Amino acid sequence: MPSRVLATVDRYQRTHRWLGFPIAAVYKFGDDQGPYLAALITYYGFLSLFPLLLLLVTILGFALDGDPHLRSELIDSALAQFPVIGSQLRGNVHSLTGSGIGLVVAIVTMLYGCLGAAGATQNAFNRAWAVPHNRRPNPITARLRSLLMLLVLGAGVLVTTVLAALTTGAGAYGADVGGVLRVGATVLAVVANIGLFMLAFRVLTASEVATRQLLVGAMVAGVGWQLVQILGTYLVTHSLKGSQEAYGVFGLVLGLIAWIYLLALVTVVATEINVVASRRLWPRALLTPFTDRVTLTSADERAYTGYAGSEQRKGFEVIDVGFEPPTPQPRAEREP
Repeated sequence: MPSRVLATVDRYQRTHRWLGFPIAAVYKFGDDQGPYLAALITYYGFLSLFPLLLLLVTILGFALDGDPHLRSELIDSALAQFPVIGSQLRGNVHSLTGSGIGLVVAIVTMLYGCLGAAGATQNAFNRAWAVPHNRRPNPITARLRSLLMLLVLGAGVLVTTVLAALTTGAGAYGADVGGVLRVGATVLAVVANIGLFMLAFRVLTASEVATRQLLVGAMVAGVGWQLVQILGTYLVTHSLKGSQEAYGVFGLVLGLIAWIYLLALVTVVATEINVVASRRLWPRALLTPFTDRVTLTSADERAYTGYAGSEQRKGFEVIDVGFEPPTPQPRAEREP
Protein backbone atom coordinates (compact mmCIF):
# COMPACT_ATOMS: atom_id res chain seq x y z
CA MET A 1 0.00 0.00 0.00
CA PRO A 2 2.71 2.63 0.85
CA SER A 3 4.41 2.01 -2.49
CA ARG A 4 1.13 2.51 -4.34
CA VAL A 5 0.52 5.81 -2.53
CA LEU A 6 4.04 6.99 -3.34
CA ALA A 7 3.59 5.97 -6.97
CA THR A 8 0.35 7.97 -7.15
CA VAL A 9 1.99 11.04 -5.62
CA ASP A 10 4.95 10.66 -7.95
CA ARG A 11 2.74 10.53 -11.05
CA TYR A 12 0.81 13.57 -9.84
CA GLN A 13 3.85 15.76 -9.15
CA ARG A 14 5.38 14.89 -12.52
CA THR A 15 2.39 16.32 -14.35
CA HIS A 16 1.71 19.37 -12.13
CA ARG A 17 4.32 22.12 -12.21
CA TRP A 18 3.12 23.79 -9.00
CA LEU A 19 4.28 20.69 -7.07
CA GLY A 20 6.94 19.16 -9.30
CA PHE A 21 8.97 22.37 -9.66
CA PRO A 22 9.40 23.05 -5.90
CA ILE A 23 10.30 19.40 -5.32
CA ALA A 24 12.93 19.60 -8.06
CA ALA A 25 14.35 22.81 -6.57
CA VAL A 26 14.57 21.21 -3.12
CA TYR A 27 16.28 18.12 -4.56
CA LYS A 28 18.75 20.29 -6.48
CA PHE A 29 19.43 22.29 -3.33
CA GLY A 30 20.16 19.06 -1.46
CA ASP A 31 22.28 17.58 -4.27
CA ASP A 32 24.49 20.67 -4.26
CA GLN A 33 24.77 20.61 -0.43
CA GLY A 34 23.08 23.99 -0.25
CA PRO A 35 23.11 24.28 3.57
CA TYR A 36 26.90 23.88 3.60
CA LEU A 37 27.35 26.42 0.81
CA ALA A 38 25.23 28.88 2.80
CA ALA A 39 27.23 28.10 5.96
CA LEU A 40 30.51 28.95 4.19
CA ILE A 41 29.08 32.27 3.00
CA THR A 42 27.88 32.91 6.56
CA TYR A 43 31.35 32.31 8.02
CA TYR A 44 33.05 34.87 5.81
CA GLY A 45 30.11 37.25 6.06
CA PHE A 46 30.27 37.19 9.86
CA LEU A 47 34.04 37.67 9.74
CA SER A 48 33.72 40.79 7.60
CA LEU A 49 30.67 42.38 9.22
CA PHE A 50 32.18 43.96 12.34
CA PRO A 51 35.22 45.43 10.52
CA LEU A 52 32.87 46.72 7.82
CA LEU A 53 30.62 48.46 10.36
CA LEU A 54 33.67 49.74 12.23
CA LEU A 55 35.06 51.19 9.01
CA LEU A 56 31.70 52.76 8.14
CA VAL A 57 31.41 54.43 11.53
CA THR A 58 35.01 55.67 11.36
CA ILE A 59 34.65 57.13 7.86
CA LEU A 60 31.40 58.86 8.83
CA GLY A 61 33.16 60.21 11.89
CA PHE A 62 35.86 61.78 9.72
CA ALA A 63 33.56 63.01 6.94
CA LEU A 64 30.75 64.37 9.14
CA ASP A 65 32.74 65.57 12.10
CA GLY A 66 30.86 68.87 12.05
CA ASP A 67 27.38 67.33 11.81
CA PRO A 68 26.98 64.70 14.55
CA HIS A 69 23.20 64.58 14.08
CA LEU A 70 23.45 63.56 10.40
CA ARG A 71 26.20 61.08 11.28
CA SER A 72 23.98 59.50 13.92
CA GLU A 73 21.01 59.30 11.51
CA LEU A 74 23.08 57.56 8.85
CA ILE A 75 24.53 55.07 11.33
CA ASP A 76 21.08 54.30 12.74
CA SER A 77 19.75 53.81 9.21
CA ALA A 78 22.58 51.40 8.35
CA LEU A 79 22.08 49.42 11.56
CA ALA A 80 18.35 49.25 10.83
CA GLN A 81 19.28 46.61 8.23
CA PHE A 82 19.85 44.29 11.21
CA PRO A 83 16.32 44.24 12.66
CA VAL A 84 16.79 41.76 15.51
CA ILE A 85 20.21 42.80 16.82
CA GLY A 86 20.58 46.30 15.42
CA SER A 87 20.16 47.97 18.82
CA GLN A 88 22.94 45.83 20.32
CA LEU A 89 25.21 46.61 17.39
CA ARG A 90 24.51 50.30 17.92
CA GLY A 91 25.85 50.01 21.44
CA ASN A 92 28.94 47.94 20.55
CA VAL A 93 30.28 49.50 17.35
CA HIS A 94 32.19 52.74 17.83
CA SER A 95 34.46 54.88 15.71
CA LEU A 96 38.18 54.10 15.75
CA THR A 97 40.30 56.71 17.45
CA GLY A 98 44.03 57.21 17.87
CA SER A 99 46.58 56.05 15.31
CA GLY A 100 45.70 54.71 11.89
CA ILE A 101 46.95 51.19 12.74
CA GLY A 102 43.55 50.10 13.97
CA LEU A 103 41.94 51.47 10.82
CA VAL A 104 44.42 49.54 8.65
CA VAL A 105 43.73 46.33 10.59
CA ALA A 106 39.98 46.85 10.17
CA ILE A 107 40.38 47.41 6.42
CA VAL A 108 42.56 44.30 5.97
CA THR A 109 40.19 42.12 8.00
CA MET A 110 37.19 43.51 6.15
CA LEU A 111 38.79 42.82 2.76
CA TYR A 112 39.69 39.27 3.79
CA GLY A 113 36.17 38.56 4.99
CA CYS A 114 34.43 40.29 2.08
CA LEU A 115 36.61 38.63 -0.55
CA GLY A 116 36.05 35.30 1.18
CA ALA A 117 32.29 35.81 1.24
CA ALA A 118 32.27 36.82 -2.44
CA GLY A 119 34.48 33.84 -3.30
CA ALA A 120 32.20 31.47 -1.38
CA THR A 121 29.22 32.94 -3.21
CA GLN A 122 30.97 32.49 -6.57
CA ASN A 123 31.64 28.86 -5.68
CA ALA A 124 27.97 28.36 -4.73
CA PHE A 125 26.73 29.89 -7.99
CA ASN A 126 29.12 27.90 -10.16
CA ARG A 127 28.33 24.70 -8.29
CA ALA A 128 24.59 25.26 -8.72
CA TRP A 129 25.04 25.87 -12.46
CA ALA A 130 27.38 22.84 -12.71
CA VAL A 131 30.05 24.95 -14.38
CA PRO A 132 33.11 22.75 -15.07
CA HIS A 133 36.19 23.76 -13.09
CA ASN A 134 38.20 24.46 -16.24
CA ARG A 135 35.60 27.03 -17.32
CA ARG A 136 35.46 28.87 -14.01
CA PRO A 137 37.45 32.08 -13.51
CA ASN A 138 41.07 31.58 -12.51
CA PRO A 139 42.07 32.69 -8.96
CA ILE A 140 43.12 36.18 -10.08
CA THR A 141 40.01 36.81 -12.17
CA ALA A 142 37.83 35.42 -9.40
CA ARG A 143 39.24 37.90 -6.90
CA LEU A 144 38.84 40.77 -9.33
CA ARG A 145 35.20 39.77 -9.69
CA SER A 146 34.94 39.71 -5.92
CA LEU A 147 36.30 43.25 -5.72
CA LEU A 148 33.78 44.36 -8.32
CA MET A 149 31.10 42.68 -6.23
CA LEU A 150 32.19 44.73 -3.21
CA LEU A 151 31.54 47.90 -5.20
CA VAL A 152 28.09 46.61 -6.12
CA LEU A 153 27.34 45.78 -2.50
CA GLY A 154 28.62 49.18 -1.43
CA ALA A 155 26.14 50.84 -3.78
CA GLY A 156 23.43 48.56 -2.44
CA VAL A 157 24.19 49.47 1.17
CA LEU A 158 24.05 53.14 0.23
CA VAL A 159 20.65 52.75 -1.46
CA THR A 160 19.11 50.65 1.31
CA THR A 161 20.50 52.99 3.97
CA VAL A 162 18.84 55.96 2.28
CA LEU A 163 15.57 54.02 2.06
CA ALA A 164 15.85 53.05 5.72
CA ALA A 165 16.50 56.67 6.66
CA LEU A 166 13.42 57.69 4.66
CA THR A 167 11.31 55.11 6.49
CA THR A 168 12.72 56.09 9.88
CA GLY A 169 12.03 59.76 9.29
CA ALA A 170 8.56 59.22 7.89
CA GLY A 171 6.92 60.06 11.18
CA ALA A 172 8.07 63.64 10.85
CA TYR A 173 5.57 64.10 8.02
CA GLY A 174 2.52 62.78 9.85
CA ALA A 175 1.01 59.32 10.31
CA ASP A 176 -0.74 59.10 6.95
CA VAL A 177 2.21 60.32 4.91
CA GLY A 178 4.51 58.15 7.02
CA GLY A 179 2.49 55.03 6.14
CA VAL A 180 2.64 55.84 2.44
CA LEU A 181 6.36 56.47 2.65
CA ARG A 182 6.94 53.18 4.47
CA VAL A 183 5.08 51.22 1.79
CA GLY A 184 6.86 53.11 -0.96
CA ALA A 185 10.25 52.59 0.68
CA THR A 186 9.55 48.86 0.99
CA VAL A 187 8.62 48.58 -2.68
CA LEU A 188 11.70 50.55 -3.69
CA ALA A 189 13.85 48.35 -1.44
CA VAL A 190 12.52 45.23 -3.18
CA VAL A 191 13.22 46.74 -6.61
CA ALA A 192 16.71 47.76 -5.48
CA ASN A 193 17.33 44.25 -4.11
CA ILE A 194 16.26 42.66 -7.39
CA GLY A 195 18.58 44.94 -9.35
CA LEU A 196 21.47 44.24 -6.99
CA PHE A 197 20.92 40.49 -7.24
CA MET A 198 20.86 40.69 -11.01
CA LEU A 199 24.24 42.41 -10.85
CA ALA A 200 25.54 39.97 -8.25
CA PHE A 201 24.41 36.92 -10.21
CA ARG A 202 25.94 38.36 -13.38
CA VAL A 203 29.26 39.30 -11.80
CA LEU A 204 29.73 36.15 -9.72
CA THR A 205 28.40 33.54 -12.17
CA ALA A 206 30.51 32.17 -15.02
CA SER A 207 29.92 33.99 -18.29
CA GLU A 208 28.61 30.87 -20.04
CA VAL A 209 25.31 31.41 -18.19
CA ALA A 210 23.06 33.83 -20.11
CA THR A 211 21.91 36.95 -18.24
CA ARG A 212 18.24 36.27 -19.02
CA GLN A 213 18.53 33.02 -17.05
CA LEU A 214 19.24 34.98 -13.87
CA LEU A 215 16.07 37.08 -13.66
CA VAL A 216 13.74 34.63 -11.88
CA GLY A 217 16.24 33.94 -9.10
CA ALA A 218 16.98 37.66 -8.71
CA MET A 219 13.28 38.32 -8.16
CA VAL A 220 13.01 35.47 -5.64
CA ALA A 221 16.12 36.65 -3.78
CA GLY A 222 15.06 40.31 -3.79
CA VAL A 223 11.67 39.52 -2.32
CA GLY A 224 13.16 36.93 0.05
CA TRP A 225 15.69 39.37 1.51
CA GLN A 226 12.96 41.91 2.13
CA LEU A 227 10.79 39.27 3.82
CA VAL A 228 13.69 38.41 6.12
CA GLN A 229 13.93 42.10 7.04
CA ILE A 230 10.19 42.35 7.65
CA LEU A 231 10.19 39.15 9.73
CA GLY A 232 13.05 40.46 11.84
CA THR A 233 11.28 43.75 12.39
CA TYR A 234 8.09 41.91 13.37
CA LEU A 235 9.99 39.80 15.91
CA VAL A 236 11.51 42.90 17.44
CA THR A 237 8.23 44.81 17.72
CA HIS A 238 6.00 41.91 18.82
CA SER A 239 8.01 39.06 20.32
CA LEU A 240 11.46 40.29 21.36
CA LYS A 241 10.74 43.87 22.37
CA GLY A 242 12.49 44.62 25.64
CA SER A 243 14.03 41.14 25.93
CA GLN A 244 16.79 40.96 23.32
CA GLU A 245 19.11 43.14 25.38
CA ALA A 246 19.22 40.51 28.13
CA TYR A 247 21.17 38.09 25.97
CA GLY A 248 24.19 40.37 25.68
CA VAL A 249 27.15 39.40 23.54
CA PHE A 250 26.01 35.78 23.27
CA GLY A 251 22.69 36.82 21.79
CA LEU A 252 24.40 39.36 19.53
CA VAL A 253 26.70 36.72 18.03
CA LEU A 254 23.92 34.16 17.58
CA GLY A 255 21.60 36.80 16.14
CA LEU A 256 24.20 37.90 13.60
CA ILE A 257 25.00 34.34 12.54
CA ALA A 258 21.32 33.44 12.19
CA TRP A 259 20.56 36.62 10.23
CA ILE A 260 23.47 36.15 7.81
CA TYR A 261 22.68 32.45 7.39
CA LEU A 262 19.06 33.18 6.50
CA LEU A 263 20.14 35.67 3.86
CA ALA A 264 22.72 33.22 2.51
CA LEU A 265 20.07 30.48 2.35
CA VAL A 266 17.74 32.76 0.41
CA THR A 267 20.55 33.54 -2.05
CA VAL A 268 21.49 29.89 -2.63
CA VAL A 269 17.86 28.78 -2.96
CA ALA A 270 17.20 31.56 -5.48
CA THR A 271 20.17 30.37 -7.53
CA GLU A 272 18.89 26.79 -7.51
CA ILE A 273 15.48 28.03 -8.69
CA ASN A 274 17.23 29.82 -11.56
CA VAL A 275 18.98 26.62 -12.60
CA VAL A 276 15.90 24.39 -12.35
CA ALA A 277 13.78 26.87 -14.31
CA SER A 278 16.26 27.65 -17.10
CA ARG A 279 17.50 24.08 -17.63
CA ARG A 280 14.12 22.47 -16.98
CA LEU A 281 15.42 20.12 -14.32
CA TRP A 282 11.94 18.95 -13.41
CA PRO A 283 10.06 16.80 -12.81
CA ARG A 284 12.36 14.61 -10.70
CA ALA A 285 11.53 11.08 -9.61
CA LEU A 286 10.03 11.36 -6.13
CA LEU A 287 12.30 8.76 -4.51
CA THR A 288 15.51 9.53 -6.37
CA PRO A 289 17.35 11.01 -3.32
CA PHE A 290 16.47 8.01 -1.15
CA THR A 291 17.10 4.84 -3.18
CA ASP A 292 18.77 3.43 -6.28
CA ARG A 293 15.68 1.38 -7.08
CA VAL A 294 14.02 4.10 -9.06
CA THR A 295 13.56 4.87 -12.73
CA LEU A 296 15.13 8.25 -13.40
CA THR A 297 13.33 10.93 -15.35
CA SER A 298 15.07 12.83 -18.12
CA ALA A 299 15.45 15.74 -15.66
CA ASP A 300 17.19 13.41 -13.20
CA GLU A 301 19.60 12.28 -15.89
CA ARG A 302 20.36 15.84 -16.98
CA ALA A 303 20.98 16.86 -13.37
CA TYR A 304 23.31 13.93 -12.62
CA THR A 305 25.13 14.40 -15.92
CA GLY A 306 25.73 18.03 -14.98
CA TYR A 307 27.11 17.06 -11.57
CA ALA A 308 29.65 14.75 -13.19
CA GLY A 309 30.55 17.27 -15.89
CA SER A 310 31.17 20.00 -13.31
CA GLU A 311 34.17 18.03 -12.04
CA GLN A 312 36.03 18.48 -15.33
CA ARG A 313 39.40 20.05 -14.52
CA LYS A 314 41.04 20.23 -17.97
CA GLY A 315 39.66 20.93 -21.41
CA PHE A 316 41.17 17.68 -22.76
CA GLU A 317 39.66 15.62 -19.93
CA VAL A 318 36.77 13.45 -21.14
CA ILE A 319 33.87 12.61 -18.83
CA ASP A 320 31.33 10.12 -20.12
CA VAL A 321 28.13 9.55 -18.17
CA GLY A 322 25.74 6.65 -18.72
CA PHE A 323 22.82 5.15 -16.83
CA GLU A 324 22.00 1.48 -16.40
CA PRO A 325 18.51 0.18 -15.59
CA PRO A 326 17.72 0.27 -11.87
CA THR A 327 18.48 -2.77 -9.74
CA PRO A 328 15.46 -5.09 -9.70
CA GLN A 329 13.63 -5.23 -6.39
CA PRO A 330 14.12 -8.55 -4.57
CA ARG A 331 11.08 -10.82 -4.64
CA ALA A 332 10.87 -10.92 -0.84
CA GLU A 333 10.42 -7.12 -0.70
CA ARG A 334 7.70 -6.98 -3.36
CA GLU A 335 4.10 -6.59 -2.36
CA PRO A 336 1.93 -9.71 -2.73
